[in-house]
Amino acid sequence: MIDIKTDKLEKLYSDTAYAKARYEAAIVKFEELFGSADALKSDEFGIFSAPGRTEVGGNHTDHQQGNVLASAIDLDIICVAKTAKKNTVSFLSEGFNQEILDLSKLDPRDTDAQSSALIRGVAAFFTANGHKIGGFSSYLTSDVLVGSGLSSSAAFEVVIGQVFNHFYNDGKVSNVFIAQAGQFAENIYLNKPSGLMDQSASSVGGFVQIDFADPEIPKFDAVQFDLARHGYSLCIVDTKGSHVNLTEQYASMPVEMKLVAKYFGKKVLSEVNENELYGSLHLLKGKVPDRAILRAMHYFADNRRAVAEAAALKVDNFDEFLKLVRESGHSSFEYLQNVYYNPLEQNLSIALGLSQHILEPVNGAWRVHGGGLAGTIQAFVPNAVLEVYRTALEKLFGKGSCHVLGVRAVGGTRVI
Repeated sequence: MIDIKTDKLEKLYSDTAYAKARYEAAIVKFEELFGSADALKSDEFGIFSAPGRTEVGGNHTDHQQGNVLASAIDLDIICVAKTAKKNTVSFLSEGFNQEILDLSKLDPRDTDAQSSALIRGVAAFFTANGHKIGGFSSYLTSDVLVGSGLSSSAAFEVVIGQVFNHFYNDGKVSNVFIAQAGQFAENIYLNKPSGLMDQSASSVGGFVQIDFADPEIPKFDAVQFDLARHGYSLCIVDTKGSHVNLTEQYASMPVEMKLVAKYFGKKVLSEVNENELYGSLHLLKGKVPDRAILRAMHYFADNRRAVAEAAALKVDNFDEFLKLVRESGHSSFEYLQNVYYNPLEQNLSIALGLSQHILEPVNGAWRVHGGGLAGTIQAFVPNAVLEVYRTALEKLFGKGSCHVLGVRAVGGTRVI
């Protein structure tokens, strides 16, 4: 069996023993499906990884070509793969059925399952932009929580992009291009109106401020900061809400923001002058939904906050950063209104209220995480109360619902 060297894992994982065991188990499963990998050459076999991501600042600002602050995390998708002579992809994701798709036909199709649709979409973007694709056989396993707001789908898109990149393009395709391929696949092949933040954070890695003013060439600014040095942990709490049947609710946020932009003759809010918005509220009222106006107000404030958060971290002003995170959370709750969709089911709201009760006295921070409506919240928790916080949240939402995460410096990559 392929020998996994610990030094290959040290830059990706804090717990290399756990990671090594995951890789070895994945190789065993791959070889059960596709035969021994020992005799395969480096251009025929590889193991790839792409992390999940956490959104730290800028809630629903990316699709308006604004700013976000995001981070790759130390949960990831592992893909063990070998090249195939035929132009087909045969793959099995842990927990799902094996699928086979023909890469000679790259048009979107209703018969594709989600994973096949994303592979086809990434492949289509590669070929449309002059890059090569080819067949492969693979086994994938993930510890990125599905439906958690940690972007398991983006990690899947990025890891597939890395397979095409290293098997058929000599590793020369940029991580930004791979992120764009993932967004294209999600937008066109799944009909999900996602921005580029999820794919960018997963593909590029680390703690990064992203400016999407030019979505074709987003600007990335790495932010170096050590959360542990300040005595804090990053927690993602799964409130057990389901994202099923919420696509229309998610889509309403970019749609309504763009209605406001359209009133001013622009495509997205980043092209609108904030002072002009506030000076025209009496004209906007009745021309667009009231909620669209509130969501536009949120956009301008949270767009500034994402930049200010990164600036605070750069100068090690952690208290200012925490204050901005709290402000962002309140803005999402009150203006963006993406904390709940049903007044009778408000898991996110209750989680935020309990977090505020525990963390406000000790200078913690809490906010909705990701798209919102259901799923997860994010909290920056002083280590002195970490167990108190985790116990309280898990008493409410179940054991294992509070995840303590690390920041991963490396994005999508070939590990072996």
